[in-house]
Amino acid sequence: MATTTSETGDVRLSPAAGERQPSAAHSGDLANVGIIESLLRDQQDLTAVERFTDLHEHGRTPSQERFYRSLLPATPPGPGQQYAFDVDLDRCSGCKACVAACHAMNGLDDGESWRDVGLLIGGTSSLPVLQHVTTACHHCLEPACLSACPVNAYEKDPVTGIVLHLDDQCFGCQYCTLACPYDVPKYHAKKGIVRKCDMCSSRLAVGEAPACVQSCPHEAIQIQVVDAKSIVEDAEAAVFLPAAPDPQITLPTTTFRTKRVFPRNLLPADYFDVTPQHPHLPLVVMLVLTQLSVGAFVAALVLQAVLPASTWSSLYPIHAASALFFGLLALASSTLHLGRPRYAYRAIVGIGHSWLSREIVCFGAFALCAVLYAATAVVGGTWHASFEFASRPLAWCVAGFGIAGVFCSAMIYIVTRRDSWSAVQTGVRFALTTALLGVAAVWLSLLLTAWLRLSTDAAELLRLAGPLGAQVVLVLSAAKLTWDALVFRHLFSRRMTGMKRSALLMSRELSNVTLARFAAGALGGLAMPGLLLHRTTNVGDGLTLATVLCAALLVVACTVGELLERYLFFAASAAPRMPGGIR
Repeated sequence: MATTTSETGDVRLSPAAGERQPSAAHSGDLANVGIIESLLRDQQDLTAVERFTDLHEHGRTPSQERFYRSLLPATPPGPGQQYAFDVDLDRCSGCKACVAACHAMNGLDDGESWRDVGLLIGGTSSLPVLQHVTTACHHCLEPACLSACPVNAYEKDPVTGIVLHLDDQCFGCQYCTLACPYDVPKYHAKKGIVRKCDMCSSRLAVGEAPACVQSCPHEAIQIQVVDAKSIVEDAEAAVFLPAAPDPQITLPTTTFRTKRVFPRNLLPADYFDVTPQHPHLPLVVMLVLTQLSVGAFVAALVLQAVLPASTWSSLYPIHAASALFFGLLALASSTLHLGRPRYAYRAIVGIGHSWLSREIVCFGAFALCAVLYAATAVVGGTWHASFEFASRPLAWCVAGFGIAGVFCSAMIYIVTRRDSWSAVQTGVRFALTTALLGVAAVWLSLLLTAWLRLSTDAAELLRLAGPLGAQVVLVLSAAKLTWDALVFRHLFSRRMTGMKRSALLMSRELSNVTLARFAAGALGGLAMPGLLLHRTTNVGDGLTLATVLCAALLVVACTVGELLERYLFFAASAAPRMPGGIR
């Protein structure tokens, strides 16, 4: 279209070469419409995708130009402030462009993701509500991953507040994956370490937006500066996200905004899904055998106070050697849980804040004292008088460090605040396992001593402690099986609590393991002690091989039952998480 001037001086629009000339009746209207459309097009606010496409198609800017200044804070964080994600829920469409960009930018493997998109559903059949939610690491004020890590592989940047993971320092214990209530750290089996979102800190440092922010076509994700004080206040009022874990646990900094009022029944799409968790088999073996060893030393210490010194001396060597064997086997099995076991020596670095570091220190001291204690038992046969003064203090040290180690083991899981790992649930389980297996192990040592006639007081030893050991095992087994069965009462709960999820898993997907656990516990803890109680009470002058084998079967069955119980402890635990999608 070109402009011409008539003889009267009026300006008119005329068709350019090759253009179709409109009819005279409509030429004036079309000219007006074209001008209006042109003005509206110029005034239109383009979306992020349109601006990005326009800039690159016409090549008007360098390829590394900072396109998304509007999605970044104007100034860096000041004192008492930090960077945080800001998510506009009204703009999130669930397209997962942020997930794809994060995956590509960080070079993640197939199936590995540092950002996820969940779905909240609710409302009524006539007015349903669907809300997509994009989530990643919340870079909390009090990150559970940082406090849990035994090797200080996490650090919170003092200026930006970003929680960074130090890959070179990590040795793959995976404790942070249990401690984080938002399922943020992800274990990489091939590398043997944990990895997580760092808010693309290298890009932020040079003014570039993180990959997820820059890729979102709706600008639903931004980076903002937040005040730590406001985060604490919001957590106090539980202002975070519907159906998300309690913000009081770690004080997450992500802000989820919406102009809508959500219905009261808004829940994650996967709210009623129950999935078995990773069983952590090396930890299963380590926990059970350490508690067996500690329980054996403590039970022997109690028995030593009851029996005459001459009678105890015959039981001393075989008991110390067997208890030490299980303790060392447990510590060796724990290294199989590490992704990079050659760096196991780093485990005590976080003793100031990590219960795992404290557990390792306590069990290390326990093993050292147990070795010395067993050595006094072996050498004491020749120079008994020379080593008698050391055996008693060493026994107390072994028991003390062992109990402290079991306590630290329990705290590792209690601080995660899972319902099935509460202080009561975990404390009672670990205490009863320690007592049951410890008494059973000492009782087996007692029967072996009596059967082998390692002392002239063997018959007296069996008469004094034989029936009592069977009775104690019977009572402890009944208590432990009853306590484990109490979880099924949560099946009648109307709410889908963490304990109900555990009960559902044990009665459905893990039902075979559950049945095997109770069968082994009943055999070793109820049937066998009842049989052996009669045999040890009416034993006469000695024991038969069949009785000793029955006692050995008792210990094996009880140990297998506790191993299966500890397997369920991990696999049937309902882990808290952010809202997920339909599975």
